Amino acid sequence: MNTIMITGVGGGVGQSVIKCLQGRDFHLIGADSDPTAAGLHAGIHEGHVVPEARDEDAYIEHLLHICRKRSVNLVFPGHDCELGPLSKHHKRFYDIGTTVVVSGPSIIALCDDKLETARFLEALEAPYPETWPLSSITAWRKPVVLKPQAGGARSKNVFICRDPQQFARAVKLSDPDNTVVQELIEGPEYTCGTVVLGGRVTGPIIMRRTLRDGDTHKAFVENHPEIAEMIRYVAYELGPFGACNFQLRFRNGIPYIFEINARCSGTTACRAIAGFNEPLMIANYLLYDAPPKYQIDTGLSFLRYWNEVIVNNARIEQTGSTGEIGVACETL
Repeated sequence: MNTIMITGVGGGVGQSVIKCLQGRDFHLIGADSDPTAAGLHAGIHEGHVVPEARDEDAYIEHLLHICRKRSVNLVFPGHDCELGPLSKHHKRFYDIGTTVVVSGPSIIALCDDKLETARFLEALEAPYPETWPLSSITAWRKPVVLKPQAGGARSKNVFICRDPQQFARAVKLSDPDNTVVQELIEGPEYTCGTVVLGGRVTGPIIMRRTLRDGDTHKAFVENHPEIAEMIRYVAYELGPFGACNFQLRFRNGIPYIFEINARCSGTTACRAIAGFNEPLMIANYLLYDAPPKYQIDTGLSFLRYWNEVIVNNARIEQTGSTGEIGVACETL
């Protein structure tokens, strides 16, 4: 049986990957820095508490130790902050027989930087919202969004400004050295998933969505050939490794990409239910040389809600004191 590690299992991305792989013929290992992370206690066969990714050396050494000890075949990163360190050190994992499903450092850096993402799309002549560094903007001229240039997460420090007063308030609350000003595209928002392996783009799956606190609250699987064509083109030119997520808004029949994430998504589990299981396609390709297969059901809507994982306090105490835990108590 092949062993797969999923990191960042306290968040929606890591938990989505678990949902896509649980119940399959894999031994699943969850990893997170928080012993109370839900993904350490549900859906996996064993869990490990690891250092935070910002402590790069300790984080990488701990993961390498687990991968050697457990003969881990694949690692799926579950949090943005892990992508840089894992990409930088991916060869160290490869040398011990572990493949980290992560893109190269230049792609990770490009996707993390909203200004560089805009320049990349401009070079491809792909539609994108006009984007400027905050330092170059002296006054509000039209509806815009202020957001972190790099290191952003969900809706934190993101401000929609439809008038000069909103813009002035947002500027005061923003980091002048790490903020971009982006044209506000009014129109329905979409999240789109692809898998890129061996230079071939699989997908995309296209989901219109509504947000709540930066997370997808409701998602509707749809068929849009014009969006699909644009996503395939950009994904091919970008050349990521594994899953890649695109966020866009649709205005006057034109899809404007405003964010690219070279990783799985918080909606990855929803996509799997709709017939586009990104982690499973990637695992089957890398472990069994099986070409990606999918069949998308465009007749589905996803209405998301909170759920609970019930964990005995003794289990959490054991996880915190020993750094690892055995069989999970239930599925996610």
